Amino acid sequence: MVYFTGKGDKGYSLINNKRLSKDNFYLEILGELDEFNSPLGFLKNLIKDKKIKKEILLIQNDVFILQANIFWFIYPKFKKPKIKEERIKEIEKKIKEIEKNKKPQHHFFIISESNLESGILDYLKAKIRTLERKIVNFSKKKKIEEKLLKYINRLSSYFFALSRLKSKNDKEPWY
Repeated sequence: MVYFTGKGDKGYSLINNKRLSKDNFYLEILGELDEFNSPLGFLKNLIKDKKIKKEILLIQNDVFILQANIFWFIYPKFKKPKIKEERIKEIEKKIKEIEKNKKPQHHFFIISESNLESGILDYLKAKIRTLERKIVNFSKKKKIEEKLLKYINRLSSYFFALSRLKSKNDKEPWY
């Protein structure tokens, strides 16, 4: 198998017999999802907590569902998989579990410094927030399911909560 064709050398991708610029908003969102998913695999191998590892694998699968939903706009010949409401509820429950044993913090910004896990989680939180903004913009052009936006919003909260959990030994700076 050859991993290059040379056909994309001029800034275009051929998808479903359509020539799309590589900065096309569909491809931009797909790329952002890929950029979010890649470090999840790294984190999954780094983190020791088996429950969190399992959740990360579920999130990786959910990201593929999100990608399929965006790709559907380019290639609408398949049935779009769905993010189920129960997945959103599961993530909400996990966020509540993380937060219930922590003292309430009225800080909005945390500089993760105590370990690699908290740093990666903080990066993932920022990455998913970037992705959320882009998908909100995308949703103004194309109708997407509200559950997709809701799910991404919960992921942002989940990674914020996990980052706080893993940086619990950091004394400061918290703002």
